[in-house]
Amino acid sequence: MSYSSGTPDKKADTRTVILNTALRLFTQNGYFNTSVHDIKREAHLSIGSIYHYFKGKDEIAKALYHDLLEEMEQQFNLIASSHSSTHDRCKAVVSLLLSMTDEKPEAMAFMLHAKHREFLPNETPVCSSKPFTLMKGMVREGIEKGEIRELDPLVAAAVMFGGPIRLIHLHLDGIFAGPLVRQLPSIWDCAWKSVSA
Repeated sequence: MSYSSGTPDKKADTRTVILNTALRLFTQNGYFNTSVHDIKREAHLSIGSIYHYFKGKDEIAKALYHDLLEEMEQQFNLIASSHSSTHDRCKAVVSLLLSMTDEKPEAMAFMLHAKHREFLPNETPVCSSKPFTLMKGMVREGIEKGEIRELDPLVAAAVMFGGPIRLIHLHLDGIFAGPLVRQLPSIWDCAWKSVSA
């Protein structure tokens, strides 16, 4: 997961190292079992370097949360602009979520496993965040266009995306092995049939 943008520079690289290290430690040990000193030691940085970018561990977690949500939002907007049907948009979202889990399991574990309300109580819950709002919007549009049968949009979104997200949880827990993206055809077939008109 890359957190820098534009031309790489020392400042951006240091922030990226801090965030990548924190992500790994938060995922492996949990937020409450990770200290700024743990991040410093693992990142091979001075404590001053970390405090130059972040006031504390909560700010590091907040930056991770916002950066990951922003990346997902950008990907979902790209999907929405490059696919015309609800079927294709929602399939692309499921494919992206499965691919991200295969390629960036720590990032997905932080987004889907961590109990953010315990350490980021003032942040919007993941299920109400912009990426998930976009997913519900795709479903709502599908209902309006007649691609998805008449259902409460929240119920339809939960039914269509809930199965794939549950499989992601099982994979992150080590219960379901192997690349998830290989399961896309069967996962998507079941998800779409559950709501299609």
